[in-house]
Amino acid sequence: MNDKIVMPVWTIGLFIVVMNTTMFNVSIPSIIQDLNITADLGSWVISSYSIGYALSTVIYSRLSDVVQIRKLLTVGLIVLGLSSVFGLFATEFHTLLAARILQSAGAGVMAGLGLVLASRYIPIERRGSAIAMISAGSAMAFGLGPIVGGLISEYFGWNGLFAITCLVLVILPILLRLLPKEQPVPFRFDMLGALLTVLNAATLLLAVTQISGVWLAISAISFGIHVWHLRRSSDTFINPVLLANPAFRKLVVIGFCILVLNLGNLFLMPLVLAKVFHQSAMTIGLTIAPGAILSAFLTRFVGRWIDRFGNLRFLLIGHGVLSLVMIAFATLLGASPLVVMIGYLCFSPAFSATIASLNNETSRILPKHLIGSGMGLMQLIQFFGGSMSVAICGILIEIQRNTSFLHAYKHVYGLLILVGLCSLGMLLWYRLSGMRVGIEDSAAAK
Repeated sequence: MNDKIVMPVWTIGLFIVVMNTTMFNVSIPSIIQDLNITADLGSWVISSYSIGYALSTVIYSRLSDVVQIRKLLTVGLIVLGLSSVFGLFATEFHTLLAARILQSAGAGVMAGLGLVLASRYIPIERRGSAIAMISAGSAMAFGLGPIVGGLISEYFGWNGLFAITCLVLVILPILLRLLPKEQPVPFRFDMLGALLTVLNAATLLLAVTQISGVWLAISAISFGIHVWHLRRSSDTFINPVLLANPAFRKLVVIGFCILVLNLGNLFLMPLVLAKVFHQSAMTIGLTIAPGAILSAFLTRFVGRWIDRFGNLRFLLIGHGVLSLVMIAFATLLGASPLVVMIGYLCFSPAFSATIASLNNETSRILPKHLIGSGMGLMQLIQFFGGSMSVAICGILIEIQRNTSFLHAYKHVYGLLILVGLCSLGMLLWYRLSGMRVGIEDSAAAK
């Protein structure tokens, strides 16, 4: 596989898919107003896509161990393209939500298989650069999405946002021509395990968003059944070997927290600029865009630096920057829109470097036969964290309806600071654990 051609083309497709999240971020105020719904209900336009994206990501990644990537890509992008056409004609909240969920069912193919492709076909000495390219494409989409979304929403309405995602149908034949042809492998797909995974995620998200004890009980029961299924079955959808790996578990927690910070921040920034500073959707996009552009510009260097200096150094630096930006937002948010612009100029490159280092570190500790299932599970947890973050942020804002907008947003950013510090603590634990294992191995060798 010629990764110098395949990975840039794949990144373009991933850019379109990820941008589909943030394009809608800046349109949430318009959607809430046009459809006459509440902020917490409006957050489902984003969180439903994110959780569906996460679930489909792990499904495609798991299937990639036994099904040709070309076939999975064809199914995923056709589903995404056709559901985008359906979304062009959505006029009610229920049809809009259905279109977003259907989109998410196909969108996960780009995120899930991109990391599998890089981990499987690119040598370790160049893999950091490839994964950094994918991560920067995502980061740039997170930042440029608001500009594109603001522009389209202002002139064509939020329905027009679905037209952008239809472009994946153009990418599909190009990738099918470039991707390597793999030999099919006989397999038994764990359908019950996949359904239980979907049920686990959906019921837990409902328990949180609805603040419901009933859904929490249902979620606990579903997790119990899933644990029973993992113990009694072989070749399960979620590989229990991964969950038994303490290093992998720590990295999964870090990935969860990082996506909580990223999608929570991307949900809050447009609302702050709209409600506190009364900016239009287009202006909001222009305010957020410089951070994404800087992140894309630094991609080339970040990938090389990761390959040269290692993942842990960039994970530590990235965590430090992300935490400082959250602290700045929690204290200085109302001063000027420039605080948001400058903050995201620091946040976006730091997120891109952090997530690239995290994914590269995950691929490093996984044996080759577990890369598909491992990277898929990692991304499932990451995007589930993003979905939870958006939903909880929407609830917290709705709860504080009698508080000024500015103070409500500052309180939510205070919570994100705690998440960032928890992630940093887990990273330090991971680093110390790795150092301890290295010392023990050296002692055993002597």
